[in-house]
Order: sequence, then structure tokens, then C-alpha cells
Amino acid sequence: MTTNSIETRRSDSYQDYLIEALADREHAAAYLTAHLEEVDPEPELLQLALSNVAEAIATGQMSPDSARESLQQLRAILSKPGSIAIYELARWLEGLGLKLTVTTEELKTNNDRQEC
Repeated sequence: MTTNSIETRRSDSYQDYLIEALADREHAAAYLTAHLEEVDPEPELLQLALSNVAEAIATGQMSPDSARESLQQLRAILSKPGSIAIYELARWLEGLGLKLTVTTEELKTNNDRQEC
């Protein structure tokens, strides 16, 4: 990275940097995973994270009208109850080239539990 690009990066807002970074699907997936694994989650922050990912991925792939429609769909999905929202969120993420998955978690040993 050149000095000029460092100076440019410093002058950009954090939101601009975040949207640029989230355009990479691997980064977007890690970002959403971190929000979903939050110990004390705030539902509003998940909606913001999903909106950020949608904005980042939609830039260059969708028209502004399609991107707005995608965000409206997200709001509608998140207002639905339980399993309906999960299934619709999975389909919505697929539209962005992402996939909602479940993986195993490393189980804590007895020693780890005693330290907690």
C-alpha cells in the first residue's frame, strides 16, 4: 500500500471502509458470523450488519432500485416470527451469494468448564 492510498484510507469514513471490505463475501460471512455469535446480542445490530452486507454486495451487482428493494425485503423478513424468518433469511442471503449454515462448536472439557 502506498503512502497516497494510506492517506486516502484515513480520509474515508469508517462506513465507506466497512462497505468496501464487506464486498468480499468471505469478509461479509465472517462479519455476519461474529454478529450471530454475540453473547449478548442486540437485534438492531444484526439488522444493521445485514444491511451493511446487502449494501456492500449490492454495489456493482444490483441497480439502486433493486438494492433498495432488497433492504425492504430484509426489514419484512426480520419482522416475521421465528422459523419463517429463518427460512426467508436463508433465501435472502442466497440472493447475495451467501449461505446460512450450522456448524459444530468445540465442546469444552471438564477443565475448561471449571475455569469459567
